[in-house]
Amino acid sequence: MLPLATWQLFSFFVFSLFTHLCNVASVKLTVIIVNYNVRYYLEQCLDSLHKALENVDAEIYVVDNHSRDGSVEYLSEYSEEIHFISSSHNLGFARANNLAIRQCHGDNILLLNPDTLVGGHVIKECLQFIENHEKVGAVGVRMLKCDGSDAMESRRGRPTPMTAFYKMIGLCKRFPLSHRFAHYYMSYLPWDKPVKIEVISGAFFMVRHKLLNEIGLLDEDFFMYGEDIDLSYRIYKSGWESWYLPQRILHYKGESTQKSSFRYVHVFYEAMLIFFRKHYGSMGVLFSIPIKLAIYIKAASALFSMFGDKMHKSLGFITNKKKVESIYYFIGEALQQFSHLAQSKGIGFKVFEGTEKTLPNGHLQPSIQEAISAEEGLVNVVYDIRNYSYERILDIFSCNNNKSVHIGTYNPDTNILITSEEVIA
Repeated sequence: MLPLATWQLFSFFVFSLFTHLCNVASVKLTVIIVNYNVRYYLEQCLDSLHKALENVDAEIYVVDNHSRDGSVEYLSEYSEEIHFISSSHNLGFARANNLAIRQCHGDNILLLNPDTLVGGHVIKECLQFIENHEKVGAVGVRMLKCDGSDAMESRRGRPTPMTAFYKMIGLCKRFPLSHRFAHYYMSYLPWDKPVKIEVISGAFFMVRHKLLNEIGLLDEDFFMYGEDIDLSYRIYKSGWESWYLPQRILHYKGESTQKSSFRYVHVFYEAMLIFFRKHYGSMGVLFSIPIKLAIYIKAASALFSMFGDKMHKSLGFITNKKKVESIYYFIGEALQQFSHLAQSKGIGFKVFEGTEKTLPNGHLQPSIQEAISAEEGLVNVVYDIRNYSYERILDIFSCNNNKSVHIGTYNPDTNILITSEEVIA
């Protein structure tokens, strides 16, 4: 028989191990971000997350897909508070996320794109909604484009063969309020209320961990597109519900993707074929051939358009229309610091002193609006993030009705200006 002291030591070890395992399992949320050559956007995303996760029991994983812009070295200062996984090659979106999912401990998992800005209350509202609705397995949010307008990808329906067909031939856009023709984007649903949907965007995809254990992780046959649609469809077939919540985030929409490249066309339309073969492969030839043909025609059309543009440029067919340079309107208190950066980079700018308290409506202030209306071309309204919260910036831009006005941010601590078009550092 072991001495009493030995039993006490053994019991203490078992208790400590059990407590550690319980603490690990008690994390409420795991945020997973897959990064590829967007270090400045990722840094901004992490900054917004830091504020949004305040008082939330959470952990963050960043999987770097062999970036060549120095992302890993640049963000090394975050290594103590973030789990970094640095891959030696590009794993693709699905494999990279799965790598982190297999290691994480969150009861809920948020798949988040690096080119996003998250409002301060978004994550808390999403977690509360999931906790209060036992049938809800996953939620998505209201994504804003760089001009403040709503991104159609925020709410989507299952891409059945007919739903996809209606979209490809233009009926979805032509009849946005039709439940039959517009089901792909579900554009007949209200934007300002929680509603049940069928497909959640991978840019912000919050899902219960136990649900992934039940239906499986992301399908690694998809390299970069389609995996969110596939996962949403499997959630739908499992009987769980997916919901859209009117909580705002900004999605720069694919800053790490060259959408004018031939690789993009190949990967994007190949994902469509993979999804079709996986979920509708049993359809009769009479139905399957037209769908496949439509996908090939769309892909060929995109390629021919690219060839045409490149040929047009190579032959020197350039219009004589004078290019109008974009201008930067800065709103904040770091006027001198921003002015120095703008002058050193040779960009046009105007500065307006203001904070959330002194200028709560930002560029929607009538005097600034009047100045903007007199400009030609694109106006990037840049907010000082020390004077305006991300949530307030998104609220202001959600009321922006000018497509020629785009959102921008400036961080005085890093002296970096970020817009959808470029990063100035």
